Amino acid sequence: MAEIVLDGLELRSLEEVHDRFAQALALPEWYGRNLDALFDCLTDLKAPVTVRLLHQEVLEGRLDRRGRALVRLLRRAAAENPQVTLLEK
Repeated sequence: MAEIVLDGLELRSLEEVHDRFAQALALPEWYGRNLDALFDCLTDLKAPVTVRLLHQEVLEGRLDRRGRALVRLLRRAAAENPQVTLLEK
């Protein structure tokens, strides 16, 4: 099972978020590196993945509206695909 940690104290950009997902999920080079592509990847997963969201307020503050959109996306993906577990702390 893959685990991806998104810690708002560590991440400075949405590009770093995409890097974490691309590495953990072994996404192909042609992965679109945008929120729509990330949602598609998460909802298509056949193997379990856990996403740990730490210091969410900090992450949303740093990424502004894109950070809030990311959190909404993760919640939707977890609701739509039982293979995706979102742990918010």
